[in-house]
Order: sequence, then structure tokens, then C-alpha cells
Amino acid sequence: MKHWIEAARLRTLPLSVSGIIVGSIYALSNPTATINTPTEVFSWKIFGFALLTTLGLQVLSNFANDYGDGVKGTDNADRVGPQRAIQSGVITPQAMKKAIIITSFLTLLSAIVLIYFAFGESNFGYSIFFLLLGIAAIVSAIRYTVGNSAYGYRGFGDVFVFVFFGLVSTLGVNFLYSKEVDPLLILPAISIGLLSVGVLNLNNMRDEESDRKSGKNTIVVQIGGAKAKIYHFTLIITAMLLVVIFAFLSDYNFDQYLFLLAFIPLTKHLITVYKNQNPKLLDPELKKLALSTFLLSILLTVCMISLISDIIVNLFLGGR
Repeated sequence: MKHWIEAARLRTLPLSVSGIIVGSIYALSNPTATINTPTEVFSWKIFGFALLTTLGLQVLSNFANDYGDGVKGTDNADRVGPQRAIQSGVITPQAMKKAIIITSFLTLLSAIVLIYFAFGESNFGYSIFFLLLGIAAIVSAIRYTVGNSAYGYRGFGDVFVFVFFGLVSTLGVNFLYSKEVDPLLILPAISIGLLSVGVLNLNNMRDEESDRKSGKNTIVVQIGGAKAKIYHFTLIITAMLLVVIFAFLSDYNFDQYLFLLAFIPLTKHLITVYKNQNPKLLDPELKKLALSTFLLSILLTVCMISLISDIIVNLFLGGR
């Protein structure tokens, strides 16, 4: 069990649910949604299964990454980060392959239940669309490093992370509640997507040398470490700016800018990356950036809710 928990990489899980939290609380706090009151828009069932589905997708990605890089020999003695399960031999490739199949099935099952709670027996077109989207997410999570045409080996991993853990996670879950796309929510969705890509980019910066030797052509391998730093700064700073623009366009009061506190660890992170000359020392920054993104999502959602006590009281006393 210990080895399977390590293979699931628990430190990546808070990052994966950041978009779900923002999209869900936006549905709770947004009085302009299709249904008249926020408490009618929000649903704990949707929220719970959205979290479960996203966590399943993240664990699946981690298992598949361990398997793909393990059988290809990408995870070897040259790798800087902690040893993976297959690399160290504590889990066999056959056992990991079975885990990928089981996790895929459970994630798809969770997605189906989520879709049913969101649309019921109506909105058949929406149900089919989100089912196909869920299947695409599962396939993409596996194909990142698994197979001869794994797109993670061609530099497209950043696109997958941005789309599914940014746009789909935030905008998609909000649509499940409100049945509409709010253009304003695109800003924090992009921000979370960019910060999630930042975590992947940091991982690739750490593994640049070993990835290059093994033929894993990530964006970092393609553009080099120096330009990868510029790319990293662009991701993080753009994400921070978009959140500020979102707050401004949402007419936040002064006390609603509490989320700016999350900019402190993000700024410290950028300074560390700027000064770094040894890729091995970037490994601790992965956890810091992931948790900083999670912190930003929590603080942002707190700031989204006006009259939070009234909303919570109505939510629980309204029988929902």
C-alpha cells in the first residue's frame, strides 16, 4: 500500500482540484446564473463527484507516467527527481498496467455519475458531450507517456495540462452547475491552467538532461534551460495578472483582494528559479508551486463569496 500511495504522488492532488474549487464556488457565489439563486445552482453531489473524477484523472496520469517512462527506460540513474515505482522495482510493469485499467474504469464510472447528477435524463446532448470529454481526458492521461506515439515525448504535455486541468476543470465544472459558460470565468480558468503548466515545466526543467538523453523531447528539451526559465516566468506572471484583472472586472472590494497573499510564495518561487543554477535543486519547488496554486484557488474562492454566511446558511437550511 505504501508503494501505491507513493506512485499516486499525493503532492500533485491539491493542484489538480484547484480548478474544480474555483469553478464550483463561482457557481455558488454567482447570482447571474441561469437558475435564479446561487443555492439552487450549486450541488454538493456535483461538487463531490467532480472532485472524485478529477482526482481519479490525476492519479491515472501519475500511474501512466510511471508506467510509460518506466518501460521506456526514461526513468533511469540519470533522473534527478525521486525514484518512481517501476524504476525502483517496487511495483512491476504488469501490476501498474492493471492499476491503470482499474483507475481508468473507476474514473469513467465517477464521470458518468457526475454527468447524471448534472443533467439527469434531460439535456442528452450535453451528457454525450461531457461523456466524450471524459473519455478524451482519460485517453490523454494515458497517452502522455504510454505508447510509441506518446505526445509527452513530443512536447505536447503542456497542452494537455492546460486544457484539462485549467479550462475543462474550471469552466467545465461550472457548466455542470449553471448550464452556461461565463466569459469572465475564463480568466481564472486560464490562470489555473498556466500555473498547472508551470508545475509540469518545472518538472521538465529538473529532468532536462535525463529527458534529452532518453529522447523525451519536452518543451524544455526543445528550447533549452535558459529559455525554459523565461517560459516559466511568463506562465506564472501571466497567471497572476489574469487573476487581478478578473478581480477588477468583478468589481471586488478592497477586502476581497485577500487572494494577493498567494502571490507572496509565487514571487519567492520565481526568485528561486531565477537564481537557480542546479536543476536538482528545483525539485522542492514543485511542491511549493503546486501548493501555492492551491492556496490561490482557496483564497480566490473565499473572495468570490459575498455575504458568505448568508449563502452557507441558505445552502444547508434550504434542504439542498
